[in-house]
Amino acid sequence: MAKGKAYRAASEKVDREKQYEVSEAIGLLLECKRIKFDETADVAINLGVDPRQADQNVRGAIALPHGTGKSVRVVVFAKGEKENEARAAGADEVGGEELAKRIQDGWLDFDRVIATPDMMSVVGRLGKVLGPRGLMPNPKVGTVTQDVSKAVGEQKAGMIEFRVEKNGIIHVPFGRASFEADKLQENLLAITGAVMKAKPQTSKGIYLKKVSISTTMGPGIRLDTGALTSALN
Repeated sequence: MAKGKAYRAASEKVDREKQYEVSEAIGLLLECKRIKFDETADVAINLGVDPRQADQNVRGAIALPHGTGKSVRVVVFAKGEKENEARAAGADEVGGEELAKRIQDGWLDFDRVIATPDMMSVVGRLGKVLGPRGLMPNPKVGTVTQDVSKAVGEQKAGMIEFRVEKNGIIHVPFGRASFEADKLQENLLAITGAVMKAKPQTSKGIYLKKVSISTTMGPGIRLDTGALTSALN
């Protein structure tokens, strides 16, 4: 298969035993990209935490310096003046009970959900729909807020949320293969810095255990975590 040949060709460029410095890894990532479509650049961060412990649940949000390269559809639960603010800021859909019903009936053509605090009683009823998809608004990541204009702007500009999974790994996109190398590097460092700042006080031993980057269809490229943390300073 052509797909198999392309993957093998890309894999041959990567030394699986080596841990690459950031700029070298980004360069290699771009060498491995496909020509026919614009792949997403992803990072997997393996942390030395136990997500089963409530006080070691790492999560947060960060506005990437150069965005994600993806068009983001944002819905906002708000009413009155806040509804007008959301529309003016570029929200794709704004509403209350009627918007909740659309979602309950199966409409899911959106990427982010923002709500004002007074609308959480409505949004709360959508927990079984939004929760499993990682779309439930949360004040910790700025999606439950009175400042809906700012929140919509951040989400549209490339705000990403991160949360450690059960296996101790955070998976997030940090751009597109069409991005220039320096922009990908700045986005990657921004994400890593945010994850480092979110380190729980109860975390013991090595916190940043392993970091790998890849394109959608490409092989994983492991980073030198020591060089990565040095690049943050």
